[in-house]
Amino acid sequence: MLDGVSIEFLVTTMIIVATPGTGVVYTLAAGLTRGSRASVIAAFGCTLGIVPHMVAAITGLAALLHTSAVAFQTLKYFGVAYLLYMAWATLRERGALVVEGEATPRSVARIVGSAVLVNVLNPKLTIFFFAFLPQFVGAGDTGSVWRMLELSAVFMALTFVVFALYGLFAASVRTHVISRPRVITWMRRAFAGSFAALGARLAFTDR
Repeated sequence: MLDGVSIEFLVTTMIIVATPGTGVVYTLAAGLTRGSRASVIAAFGCTLGIVPHMVAAITGLAALLHTSAVAFQTLKYFGVAYLLYMAWATLRERGALVVEGEATPRSVARIVGSAVLVNVLNPKLTIFFFAFLPQFVGAGDTGSVWRMLELSAVFMALTFVVFALYGLFAASVRTHVISRPRVITWMRRAFAGSFAALGARLAFTDR
């Protein structure tokens, strides 16, 4: 154990967090198109988007998504629609993924809002918390809710750190990207394709 958190939990969390998904793709895009500040803001927004899933898992709402096909499919297709919108907006140079020199307060709000929605509209994350957290909480433990909150906080902290590192790395090569219009065009197409592919993968996932 390390400060009450097992090494197994930390290793498993790091593998899950570091595996590229919608949050990582969005944070990379923010770093490349808007710089280091935007990448950290995107990482924060993606981390904030975990909170509803954590609350759902702890309060048992995840069981509804797990047992109700209608509830799961509804949230899933909202997520698919949003990812496809992100793909379209990226191609059209709209939304948070616009290459600019400086971020404005309004665009920062859009970055946070989009990042939150990227994770909120993913029902698999709720199911993940529902199945993942209880494995590290003893069945007979008193204060199991507080234990799950503690583990969730560690998961969120690692998510923020890893996503921020992804974004800062992307921001570090930003100057080499924005000076090349052709690279920007292909980068935009690549991110749009990534969002579309992630949306398609979510569409074909089951509970």
